Amino acid sequence: MNERANPFSNRPVEIEALPDFRDAELNPVVASYLRHKVATTIGFWGLFIVVSLAAPFLPFVDFNLSKYPAAIASVIMLLSLLHARLDARHRGWALREHDLIYQSGVIFRKQVILPFARIQHVETLSGPVERYFDIMRVKCFTAGGQSADLVVEGLTTAGAGQVRRYLLEQIRDDETPAEADPSEKVTSGDDV
Repeated sequence: MNERANPFSNRPVEIEALPDFRDAELNPVVASYLRHKVATTIGFWGLFIVVSLAAPFLPFVDFNLSKYPAAIASVIMLLSLLHARLDARHRGWALREHDLIYQSGVIFRKQVILPFARIQHVETLSGPVERYFDIMRVKCFTAGGQSADLVVEGLTTAGAGQVRRYLLEQIRDDETPAEADPSEKVTSGDDV
């Protein structure tokens, strides 16, 4: 084989010439994502507040600190609502030519870039409260993982379906089909 036909090259890459992932314009999560987070936060902490306020009136509960748990839960609920609002503002996603970007986090920001070539499986899912708000999650799995490597939250049901279809098309396009030998005869189970 002629070595000059395919010479190996491993030139250095200038750091300044690399594309910056921060230049990608991220799509914000849908507005109903914040409403979903507010509803679930109020539902969870509201139930806790009601139970802690009602507990002193129950005959079988000996509860001397009646107002403190409700006050603490109220403060936690307010902080959680503030966090939900900030969280919805900082979440975003983008589909690029070769990868999917997802950004999340309020205090500790996280940006995940998942190349299409690594994606093995894609799922869409939503719980009953998410369905009420017409939002859905897209879960992307890579090889060797038991859980999703990337979960994109805050998409509409239609948008999540479109993203899933697009990712599946990219995965299918990246796969190189094995070339079949035309001399091999393919038989069905009935011919055997």
